[in-house]
Amino acid sequence: MSSTETRKQTAAPRLRRRLTRDRRHRQLLDVAWAVVREEGTEALTLGRLAEQAGVAKPVVYDHFGTRPGLFAALYREFDARQTALMETALRASEPTLTDRAAVIASSYVDCVLAQGREIPGVIAALASSPELEKVKRECEAVFMEQCRIVLAPFAAAGTIAPAGLRAMLGAAEALSYAAAAGEITAKQAQDELFEIILAMVARSR
Repeated sequence: MSSTETRKQTAAPRLRRRLTRDRRHRQLLDVAWAVVREEGTEALTLGRLAEQAGVAKPVVYDHFGTRPGLFAALYREFDARQTALMETALRASEPTLTDRAAVIASSYVDCVLAQGREIPGVIAALASSPELEKVKRECEAVFMEQCRIVLAPFAAAGTIAPAGLRAMLGAAEALSYAAAAGEITAKQAQDELFEIILAMVARSR
């Protein structure tokens, strides 16, 4: 092969690899989480995401539609990961109140810590519009119903009151975010949430 041909091949532009829609969606979510982690939720716009991901703005708009749509996608991903983690741990646990309570407490805290400090910011952003608040409420309802089903057999009344579940969820969020911020340890957060769950079930007897 001549040196001229070699130079021509070297100078030829490399074809840009196109990602499938699913892989592009995954890439965009990963970049969005990174932006939130490094720059905060205020910095996360569709334009900024496109810039950081190295794609044209229409690509990002096609995947998320609006900025609230992007935040909703981030929260739904976090919620799905949290649900899967808890379901896996529940299947491996013993059918006792202490085991079930320990699984709920550890799974919730562990998932928040695994996501890092960015999740409190994303959740705070959900309160910025009725649309996003609705997404959060829907995910919370699924989580509380899952906990009710798991814990109801240990309550004398055969169920757990909605007020108790709501209080448990509020405590889970506060303790997890405190652990993510380094105010308390993960174990302290899990232990306190564990005791709150036991007390909630006891009040339902």
